[in-house]
Parts: sequence; C-alpha cells; structure tokens
Amino acid sequence: MAKDETTEPTSEAAAETKASTPTDDLVSTQHVLPVGRKKLKYTATTGRIVLRQEVLTEGKFDGHRPKAEVFLTAYTLDDAIAADRPVTFAFNGGPGSSSIWLHLGLLGPRRVVSGDAGELAPPPYGLVDNAESLLQHSDLVFIDPVSTGYSRTVEGEKPGDYHGFTRDLESVGEVIRLWTSRNGRWMSPKFLAGESYGTTRAAGLAAHLQERYGMYLNGVMLISAVLEFGTLDFSPGNDLPYTLFLPSYAAIAHYHGLVPDRTLDEVLADAERFAAGRYPNALAQGNRIPDDYRAEVVTRLASLTGLSEDYLDRVNLRIEHMRFFAELLRSRRQVIGRLDGRFTGWDADYAGETPGKDPSFSAIIGPYTAALNHYVRVELEYENDLPYEILNVDAAKNWSFKEFEGQQITVAEKLAEAMRVNPHLRVHVASGHYDGATPYFGTEYTLARLQIPAELTANIETKYYPAGHMMYLHEDSRRRQSDDLATFIRSASNR
Repeated sequence: MAKDETTEPTSEAAAETKASTPTDDLVSTQHVLPVGRKKLKYTATTGRIVLRQEVLTEGKFDGHRPKAEVFLTAYTLDDAIAADRPVTFAFNGGPGSSSIWLHLGLLGPRRVVSGDAGELAPPPYGLVDNAESLLQHSDLVFIDPVSTGYSRTVEGEKPGDYHGFTRDLESVGEVIRLWTSRNGRWMSPKFLAGESYGTTRAAGLAAHLQERYGMYLNGVMLISAVLEFGTLDFSPGNDLPYTLFLPSYAAIAHYHGLVPDRTLDEVLADAERFAAGRYPNALAQGNRIPDDYRAEVVTRLASLTGLSEDYLDRVNLRIEHMRFFAELLRSRRQVIGRLDGRFTGWDADYAGETPGKDPSFSAIIGPYTAALNHYVRVELEYENDLPYEILNVDAAKNWSFKEFEGQQITVAEKLAEAMRVNPHLRVHVASGHYDGATPYFGTEYTLARLQIPAELTANIETKYYPAGHMMYLHEDSRRRQSDDLATFIRSASNR
C-alpha cells in the first residue's frame, strides 16, 4: 500500500516541525555579590519559558498548546534553604514596559549608573554591583510580560490578545505558578513587587493567585502606585485629579525655588490641607462660586504652585498636569519631567501647551537600554537577536480595559479582597513627592477608602521619598528605599 504522506511526514519535515516547536531556552550562570565583608554567591537564570494553554476541541482535550514565550531573569542564593528563603516576583508597568527599571535600578544585584537630575552621566554609562540589592533578603524573579523585553507570542498567536487587563494577569500569574512549582518554592514566603501599572497588576494578582491557584502571598510592594484610575483622569467633569495632584505640584515648585522661605514639609502640609478642604469645595461650586472666594483660591494656588494668578484665572482654577509641566518654568525656557519633576529639559519652542518630551524619561532610557543589552549577553550569557523592548508604545496605546466598560478602572477592591481573605497579607506602598505621573496624595486617597476592617489597616505601611516616580534615581532615596524594602521583607516573611 502506498504511504499516505499527508499523515506521515518525511524525516526532513518532521525535523522541521520539531525545530519550530518552542522550548524553554534558559541559561544559568554563577556570580558573587560583595556586600561589605560578605560575599553572596548566587545563580542567575535568564531566558524564555513557554506558556501553554489547555485546549478543548468540541469538549475533548486537545493538548497543551504553546501560546507565548515569556522572558525572565531569576536570582537565587546558593546553598540557601528554599523553605526559609523568600522569593520576590517583580515587574514594571506602562502598561507595555519591561522589568528593566526595578531590575537594574533598585532590586537586582547589578545596577545602572545613570546620574541624577542636573548631573546626568554621559554615555557609555556604567554598570556596577548593587550592594543594597534585595537579593540579600529574597530571591528575585523579574518578569517581562508578553510583547516587552524578549517576550513574544508564538507563531500563529496574536500579541494583542495579551495587551489587556485580564489576559495580562493570567499570563504573569501563570509564569509565577510555573516558576514556583518547577523550583520547589511553594513553601517559601512569596512577595510581589510592582511599579506604576505594575502596582495595578500586583494588586490584581494578589487576588488572582489566591482564587486561581490557592497561592497566598506574604506581601505586596507597590512602588508609585495607581489603583484607581479615576484619580489620574483629567476628563471633563472629573475634578478629583486637580485636588490630588496639587501637593505634588507644590513639591515640584518648591524644588525649583518657586515657593521660597518654607521647608518642603511645610509646603506639603499646607498643600494637603488646602487640597482636602477649601480647594475641592471651590471647584464643586462651579460658576456659583462668589468672586471673593474665587480670588482667594487663585491667590492660594499661586502661592503653592508658583504659577501666576493670571494663568490660574484663565484655566478656571484647574491645573491639568501636562500643562503644568510646560507652564511652570516657561519663563526660564524649560519644561519639567512628568515622571520626575526635578528634571528639566528644552523644547522646540515655549508657546506650546504641553511638553514635546518628558525630560526625566529621556534622561534614563539611554543608560538603562545600554546596560541591559550589555548585561544580558555579556554577563548572563543569554543571546537573542530580537530587540529588547524596553517600552512597547503600541501595546500601551491599545491596552484593553474591556472588563471595566461603563465604570471606573480600579483594582482597589481586588487588593482589599485579597487582604480580607488572607489577613496576613502585608502591603508596602512607596511614593515620591516629585512624581507627576502617580501623585502620592492620590495614593493616600485610595488607601484611605480600601474596604478592609480596621484590624487590617496596620498591615499597610507607607514610605515617602524626596524623588520622583522612580525614586531610586535619587541616590539617598535609593539607599533608604532599599533598607525599607529589606525591613518589609524580613518582617512579613514570618520566619
């Protein structure tokens, strides 16, 4: 009988099919981190793991189909007792950002030397040992969600399927489950660390991991948090962000010398009182506000923000954040950073309503990109010719929040639910006073409204730094933040 070549492929075709089947490509290397007089010996494992999905066809199991390849870098301390050793899963936000910032800026055993506001390092930059690395207290796993870093969908799958709230939680949660199972770490204290949208992801994951896998966490670290998007939404009719951003405007104005003769603490206290009382009351009155009250508010805003009374009058008492970054130092022909208001830069002209670029982001993208591409290939010995996607702008622009259609985007209730179900869950919240992207006063507003019993409020700790969104760019803040995170890990590990 003639061979049916449609059902029995030639050896050449079989080899081609086998070669195209995605497989994990992890690489492990050994390293030593000097910390004072000690030397921490650790293993770095980096590469992509394949995410598979159970597929049913007409009700019948049709196998575990590969869907995506997710890039991660894990650091594990050698000769440690796994059950006693905490592990922290870390990621950044965007959405559409890789984990490069927390990895090489704060938590990892190597860090970028990028300089700071007013003293930026020139190329080719530097990469040094991080003696304050959280690796001293916890193993670390840095995760790049699909379409960031080297993470991609497999052939035939749509990247856009992962560019949304729920699928992002599911895929990152599956990476955490796989790593935990394959490395025998179910009995280890477990933590999440997220920055910016990564805090949205972390809050959602705290609930998702409990519900889907029965994985209870010891702690969640929220760095530059955004849990309720209504606190950031300057849409017409929503006056809330104008009040919540005000203390950050005041801090930035103070940094640039526009609120003289007062300390930062004094300025913040004054701005917070006004933002919690007279200011929202004035905005709520709309065009019914008496002229003398309106004039009072204009004067008070000018004294706090460094903006002119004429400008504040023209914007009807409402300072939109992107406008603020262009307006504050317009007379000096400078714009200020959104991620970090301490940074200044130049624009093409100074008649624009908003800055053309964010000078704080422009200051760090070069150093971090160079360091990552060198570090992965040369020191971690992982090779991949794909471009490492630091920030996938297309993913961010097309991110789906279809789950929240017709309502505010919020994960505050998911975090509260996780805390109610797991009363041992601890939450660490870090904010920068000069952060113009996720203002600290907005975070306080959200935390104050979490639906948790009074007994659990002590499970939340807040820390503040005289820096921006990525507070570790400021050297003193980086050291203090490293200490704060180490203390949190130790206290929440229950070991």
